Amino acid sequence: MAIIRPERLEAVQAALNERDVYLMTVSDVRGCGRQRGYTEVYRGTEVQIRLLPKVKLEIAINEAFVESDD
Repeated sequence: MAIIRPERLEAVQAALNERDVYLMTVSDVRGCGRQRGYTEVYRGTEVQIRLLPKVKLEIAINEAFVESDD
């Protein structure tokens, strides 16, 4: 599972496709992290937007794709 910024989705999909990983579930979610949100003026009042749009990727792979530490 990974949560990324929406603008990074195409690059992540391309990198996964290079590794022959094509099947995934993508969900729109909201979250906060290092970006910490932003301030916006709504109807004359400052509003803190802390939960930003994100994309959640859920990818299931079989053991053949998992590298061992040996």
